[in-house]
Amino acid sequence: MAEAKKKESTKEIVLTNKKHGMAVLLITIFLYAIAIAAMIYGGINEQYLILGAGAAYVCIGWIVLPGLKVLKPQEALALTLFGKYIGTIKDAGFYFVNPFCVAVNPAATTKLSQSGDVNATNKPAITANGQQLEIGVNKRVSLKIMTLSNNKQKINDCLGNPVEIGIAVMWRVVDTAKAVFDVDNYKEYLSLQCDSALRNIVRIYPYDVSPNVDTTGDGIADEGSLRGSSEVVAARIRDEIQARVDEAGLEIIEARITYLAYAPEIAAVMLQRQQASAVVDARKLIVDGAVGMVEMALERLGSAGVVELDEERKAAMVSNLLVVLCGNKDAQPVVNSGSLY
Repeated sequence: MAEAKKKESTKEIVLTNKKHGMAVLLITIFLYAIAIAAMIYGGINEQYLILGAGAAYVCIGWIVLPGLKVLKPQEALALTLFGKYIGTIKDAGFYFVNPFCVAVNPAATTKLSQSGDVNATNKPAITANGQQLEIGVNKRVSLKIMTLSNNKQKINDCLGNPVEIGIAVMWRVVDTAKAVFDVDNYKEYLSLQCDSALRNIVRIYPYDVSPNVDTTGDGIADEGSLRGSSEVVAARIRDEIQARVDEAGLEIIEARITYLAYAPEIAAVMLQRQQASAVVDARKLIVDGAVGMVEMALERLGSAGVVELDEERKAAMVSNLLVVLCGNKDAQPVVNSGSLY
């Protein structure tokens, strides 16, 4: 069976020779003035042909007005003519395009609680020949850098422990044709891909450093963790998202972990585990130090010839010193006023 051919992505066409908005507007106003003057002249002098021509222009002259487009910096309009993509205007300026062109932006009314989005307030539209001619700004595509802050997700790390994690993704549209025509809604598409990429990366890492865990895929255990390697994890999340949204004409500038914690159902247990691990490490350090001090004390007493102790007395002395040095509370001294033996 022959493999189905992959559908080619829409190639962006940037229209650079359409900055005639001001000239068209002035000409339209001038022609309206002539048409009104012609109507007045024809009515006074009973020149009905001139009167009819002036009235006809007054009735249909407004058709060119929907072709006037004003763009601010970092905004774009993807235009179609009777369903066919004809190009995108990007640079700030006053443009005139075919008045029957329609601006397309399926994500115009989608709000994801993100910064830098274009206001999607609906504006009046004119209908002609079955096509809606948008005059407002609600179909503009923002080219600004925007920050998408996804909701916290509960994900199992590589050890199966549920953790809650949230990310902030800085992104922007770099190809309006792909963003508008190759995906249904590029904002929702980005949000879903962020969720999927986050799950794929988080499940590779443990929350904290754990032995015998390979997070890089090289077959060697390392010390990577969500808590200790946040920069590396964020970079991998960014690359994962970028690979998924290339076909939507989006660029992922940066991804940052904004929230990271154990899930509430295991947070208390994990806190106890961390406390127990800290106590064990502290006890180990205390014992190592105490053993060294006892060893030093025995060597000093033996080398100085202060007292000679048999093995039994050495064992008793070692036991007493370890109790004093490793105990949680201050030891209560007992003074022996009799003989050593």
